[in-house]
Amino acid sequence: MSVRRSEKIILGSRGSELARAQTRLVAVALGRAVPGVEITTQFISTRGDRRSTEPLDPRAGRKGLFTGEVERALVAGEIDMAVHSAKDLPSEMTPGLEIASVLPRAPTEDLLITKTAATPSGTIATGSVRRQHQLRWKYPNVEVIDLRGNVPTRLRKFVESDWSAIVLARAGLERLGYDLTQAGFQFEGVSFHAEILPFDDFVPAGGQGIVAMQVRSADEEAKSIGQAINDQNTLLCLEAEREFLRLLQGDCGSPVGVQAVIAGPKMDLRAQVFEPSRIEPRTGRVEGVPSAPGQLARELWETIND
Repeated sequence: MSVRRSEKIILGSRGSELARAQTRLVAVALGRAVPGVEITTQFISTRGDRRSTEPLDPRAGRKGLFTGEVERALVAGEIDMAVHSAKDLPSEMTPGLEIASVLPRAPTEDLLITKTAATPSGTIATGSVRRQHQLRWKYPNVEVIDLRGNVPTRLRKFVESDWSAIVLARAGLERLGYDLTQAGFQFEGVSFHAEILPFDDFVPAGGQGIVAMQVRSADEEAKSIGQAINDQNTLLCLEAEREFLRLLQGDCGSPVGVQAVIAGPKMDLRAQVFEPSRIEPRTGRVEGVPSAPGQLARELWETIND
């Protein structure tokens, strides 16, 4: 891509350690793909970060909790490109904004983090409504409680508690530099075990493991710069997952798991939807061509609601 030496782009993101790490990944990728662009970053305090110690109202969900202030800065022109964890973005995009590009998807699994190798019993903590429903379904004899805060905060709370386990996303731990190759990791001198939860039971959140770059729809220059680092297959998967959530009227605070995977000429899209009146989820799975993610999402939505 050819750019003028005078071109600049301001990346904006929330200020958590993980968000900063993800913004660095974007900056490095842009620096390699578009060497003529001057890149600066701006970190923005979000409502979710400021209220990290408060329990969430389950009726309100997490919609916009970690993205609203960043999006407002983008709309106002204070930043040129917002860097988000895609799973935090509401399924209905803010008018005038769009996802221009995504980085290649990281591993999507959830990890059961324990202090010993023993089977969890007692209490398991997680901040995700989806994971809470999945845990109550698969571990009916344990107590599931809410857990707030960024990754280091959650780990410190776990160290200080008598909980049996917590659940975290594998992608977040790896992006923060934790070595999970030995089925465990060290944190501030404490050893943890890390077990990958089975995908069929713990379908990830829509967008999990994806870093998305959001721009103003009218900003052709920012869109063009973002496209230089776009992973098209990941973007197609994200479009399918987000469209399914939109059709379902779900967001990242809803008890829904959905994931698309492209293998060869096919996209595999599956979902898991929990309802308050039952423990077991409704499930569905469809296959189709990757070039029609919206159509595949509608087929899955119709399958789930059949």
